[in-house]
Parts: sequence; C-alpha cells; structure tokens
Amino acid sequence: MRQYISQNDIDRNGILTIAGKDFRYLHGVLRLKAGDMIQVRLPAGGLQPMTVCAIEEKAKKITLQVCDVAAGAKIENQPEETEAIESSEFTLFMAVPKASKFEQVVRQATECGVARIVPVKTEFSQTGAEKMNFRSERFEKIIKEARQQSGSPVNTKIESCLSLKESAGLWMRETENLSGAEKLAVVLYERNDSTVSMKVALDRCKNQTQAESENSPGLKKIALFCGSEGGISPDEIHFLQESGFTAVHLKTNILRCETAALYGISAMQTLIANFLPLC
Repeated sequence: MRQYISQNDIDRNGILTIAGKDFRYLHGVLRLKAGDMIQVRLPAGGLQPMTVCAIEEKAKKITLQVCDVAAGAKIENQPEETEAIESSEFTLFMAVPKASKFEQVVRQATECGVARIVPVKTEFSQTGAEKMNFRSERFEKIIKEARQQSGSPVNTKIESCLSLKESAGLWMRETENLSGAEKLAVVLYERNDSTVSMKVALDRCKNQTQAESENSPGLKKIALFCGSEGGISPDEIHFLQESGFTAVHLKTNILRCETAALYGISAMQTLIANFLPLC
C-alpha cells in the first residue's frame, strides 16, 4: 500500500495542504485526482486516510481533507491502534560498499522495515567510507521514497559511520540489559566453517526463550551484519563472534553484497514471523 509521508500535521479543520516537490509526487507520480483517497503518514506516526478535495495546477498545490470529519471535530494525530506495529527493532550493520550499492541497500532495507542502518568501516569496505555523508538530503529522499512506495510504518534512520569495534560496542551497550531470549545478532559469512544456518541461529534463541520463561517478551532487538565487496575477513568474523554475533552461512549462490543484505533481511524476517508467536 502506497502512502504519502507528511512533514506537517493536519490543521484543526482536517485539512492538509501540499506544495513543491511533494505536489509533483502526488500529482505527477501517483496521478491523484479530485475525489481520490490516499493514506497519509503523519509526523506522530499515525496513518490517516484522506481525500483529495482540490488540485491547483498553476499554484502547484494539492489540498487533502480527512475522510468523514465533521465540522470542528478534533483530529488526533496518533498512531492507529489497529495498525500492525513491529515488536522488534531491526538494525542492519552494513560494511560500506560503493556509493551506488549502498544507496540500493538503503532503499531495500527501508522497504523491508529495517529501523536503523549503521554504516561500518571494515577491512574491505569502500575507501574513504568514514568521510561519506550518510545523513545527506540524498539519503533522506531515498528513505522517504522507499517508505512511500512500500507503505512501511517504520521511520528508517541512517547512523554515522562507525569502525568495526565501535559498531560491536554499540550493539553490546544497547543489549547488555536484555536476556539471551530478547536479542539476536548474526553476521553473514561466505565461508561455511564455524557457521550455522539462519534457522539454527534462531532456534537457539527460541530454545533459550522457552528455557527462561514461557511468558518471555520475545525478541526486542535484532541485528544483521553484512560485509561489502570482498566480504568480511576471518579476523573480523572472530571479533564479531566474541562480541555476541552468530556467524551465519547462506547456502545459496555467491551473492553481491547488496543482494546478500536483502536476502539476509528477508530470510531472518521470514523465520522470525514464525518465531514471534511462540514467544
């Protein structure tokens, strides 16, 4: 389901006016006409159905109105209780590849609902990765377009580039108070020595959940670490394993780094979808 992500709130009369680049998206890309309905993601995170009530082509302005709102009714810009909200926060640690490949990773990870992307400087990552501007308007545009296209309710963020040690330290600090049943971190590795399948990694977490308590809250934080072109060195794999990451080998063809990231996210989310109801 496509959506429009608004930077502004609806006014007290249930009206939202859109102009500029967003006008071109709604009018030129989605080809909205007067009377059409569209889902609007509000700044607070809620999804609000709205109707196109006016299009001013010369002024490049579109006016939307909340559906079935009585005059003077109060508009609550709160997330809808009926909307499915992910219970687990998904972080992608991505060794920085070439710029075009990283943009593709950002777009695909956003469409999959990844909450956070952490660029990492590794042995085989792109030269000068630590100097790249990962919070530029370019990446903000990519994320917004991906969310609007996919309908993702998750506001994906890109962090500043970290070293391998810093990224592992970030994960350990954020999860130090979580039990083994509440966190899961895997690193994709092209070799099959000292690795397990994605299913085995998740089964270990599930077994720990059942051992700790039948009423365990389940997975709260999930991390996937993916290498860049050239993969991840044995020393880096060893360091990540010591930092709490499980090395996972995907038994498939040799994948490009941007494909591996998407494949790994999809495989993990598919398994977790069957795992979470058991928690």
